[in-house]
This record gives sequence, structure tokens and C-alpha cells, in this order.
Amino acid sequence: MKYSTLVILGLLLALAFVVEAKSKSKKQKNKQKQKVLPLAEPCRPENCKLPECRCSDAVLPRSKFQGKESEIPQFVTITFDDAVNAVNYAQYELLFDGLINPDGCSAAGTFFLSHEYTDYVRVNALYRAGHEIALHSVTHGDGTDYWRSADVATIEREFGAQLKMLKAFAKVDPKDVHGMRLPFLQISGNNTFEAARRLGLSYDSSWPTQQFKDPAMWPYTLDYQSKQDCQIGPCPEASIPGLWVNPMVTWTDTEGYSCSMIDACVYPPEDKVDDLFDWMLENFNRHYEGSRAPFGMYLHAAWFSRGRSYFGAFKKFIHHLNTYPDVYFTGISRMLEYVKRPVLGAPFQECPELPETECRAVQCHVQKLSTGEDRYMTVCDKCPAVYPWLDNPLGEQR
Repeated sequence: MKYSTLVILGLLLALAFVVEAKSKSKKQKNKQKQKVLPLAEPCRPENCKLPECRCSDAVLPRSKFQGKESEIPQFVTITFDDAVNAVNYAQYELLFDGLINPDGCSAAGTFFLSHEYTDYVRVNALYRAGHEIALHSVTHGDGTDYWRSADVATIEREFGAQLKMLKAFAKVDPKDVHGMRLPFLQISGNNTFEAARRLGLSYDSSWPTQQFKDPAMWPYTLDYQSKQDCQIGPCPEASIPGLWVNPMVTWTDTEGYSCSMIDACVYPPEDKVDDLFDWMLENFNRHYEGSRAPFGMYLHAAWFSRGRSYFGAFKKFIHHLNTYPDVYFTGISRMLEYVKRPVLGAPFQECPELPETECRAVQCHVQKLSTGEDRYMTVCDKCPAVYPWLDNPLGEQR
């Protein structure tokens, strides 16, 4: 009896060792899957050619454009971060109302969406109007440390889940989602861009530059070493072929300080329409009269409530630019289409097709299981069983 017991114990121990060995082997394989990416080498123009590749220090879209800068179309990319709701949606409608690009196509912006408190029916409306819908994570994270230390799997999880939410609740085709922006502009080195590549995205727009704003920096790919200054590290050092960086060229406030987003400017002008307008124009002219690199207007809609004149000045400014014969308001992905195949004069041959997707608005009262809170959300067609979240992006009952 004792002998048989010892035999059984021995077999159990042996089995335990086998299981542990397999577990270690699996962990090692997972580590191998997350192997260190190859270090990026310096970029040489002869090895990096459009439309697949662009060096970070390339100033003009093509070398043959030298001396013809005034014929390069000036792109303006207006982006808003965070949730879309009833209040800011009304502001977006007012801002873009009547804006038509010189080629007769409707003006558009890019909306980097976070999940919580988002009205998905209004997201659908923005999408059908031709605006670009992009990713800003499900949870928005718990401060900068969360994103700074995020591995590839965490970023894939955050942004991949959001892709599923957009498809289910806003009827946005994932094939039309091309870009992402990290909350707080806190990237996590190579992990951010490798996750974007794995998700099938074509660009990231989370990386500010102060050094390259005069002349302003053009978008580029991460095939080779980036020369962009690293304001909020860690910044990527690996080669990630084909993944585009849309550098957030900083503005300058009234005291000469750089600000990566309009609402991050510490010393804006006085709260007067003309003063704000003149300041915006000064920042724009650094691009328009210089390298003609895309001019980014990056902000959160909450900025409009900081002063009585902020919304009015913003609207006046973009409608003023709309009188220029060579200024185009587009989403970032549309602008990148031009950067890949640049021409002088009119940038596109035809207008983009608007998506056709029906959305029947439904009001939902669901519970957020992680906190026990009651939540109300507006979605297309069908309510989830519970509040959608990171590990249950479709809000299924489990």
C-alpha cells in the first residue's frame, strides 16, 4: 500500500514537472513571439521611396518640387480627441457646416474616439458625413504610467476592442479605421507602433515635435531611423516598415512656448476673437509660407468652453482658410494618400465615397459590471446586455 502510494506520488510529481516545463516552454515561446524588433538604421533616400517609404528628414513631398512650394496644396487636419456626445457633436456640425474644399469635396476632420460616454449614433453621423473615425482606446487608461509601460498586448487589447465596438454600435466598417492616438500622447516606445501595425492600422498620431516646426515636419514611415525629437518618451527605435507617423507639429503660444495641442498652450492670446484669430493665422503661416507640411489643429472640444470667444475664433479662422484656393481640410488618412503620391496643384482626382450604413438609434440602460454603475448609452440598432468594456467589447451577457 505504501509502495503504491509512493509510486502514485512519484507519478504526480513527474506530471507536475512536465506541466511546469511545458508552461515555461510556452512562456519562452510567447517571449520569442514578442522578440526584440530590429533596430532601425539611418534612412537613405535611395532605399526609401514613395509610396511605401519616406525618410523622417524629407522636407518636400518630392525633390523636384524645389522652388515650387507655392504650388503644393496646403492640408489642414483638424482632430478632436475623446468621446463624442450631444454637446460637442452640435459644435462639430456648426464648425464644418458650409466648408467645401477647392476641388468641390466636403471638408472633413479626424475624430480620435475613446469609448466611455460616447454617443455611437452621433459617431455614425460623423462617419456618414465623411469624417474620419480613428482610435483613442477603450478605457483611456489610468494616467500616463499605464500607457508608458503598456506592452504590445495591452495596446492591441485596448484599441482592438474599440474597433469591435465601433463596428457593433456605430456601424463603422473597421476597414475605414486607419489611425490611432494614445491618451495623454504617452507612447510606449516600439510597442505603440508595433501594436498599430498588428491591428492593421496605417498610422499613429501621438508624437509631438518641437524641434521640427520651422520648417514644419512632414509625415514619414518607421522603416528607418527617425530624426524626430522625443518629447514624451519612450520613443521608437525599431524598424517597423510601412507604419506612418503623423508628427504633431507643435504650435507656439504668445510667450514662445511650444504646445502639442491647442488646448495645451499655457499662454494663449486674450479672450477676443481677433486676437485668437491672429494667433492661429501666425501658426498657420509657418506652414503655409514655409514647407507646406500639413497643418494640424489638435484639440479637445472642451477647449471651446474655456473662453467666450474660443469657438467663434476657431470657426472664423477655418472659414477664413476656406477662402484660400489651395487649402484642403481632410482627415489624416486622406492627407497621407496625398503624401504617398504627391502632385502639384489639386491633390485628388475625385471626392471620396461616403459610406452608406443605416443606423436606427436606440437608447440603452445597462450596468457597468466592473463598478456596478448604471450607464445610459445610445447605439445603432440593438442594445448590449451589459455595458461594453475592455474584456467584453460587445457587452454580452456571461
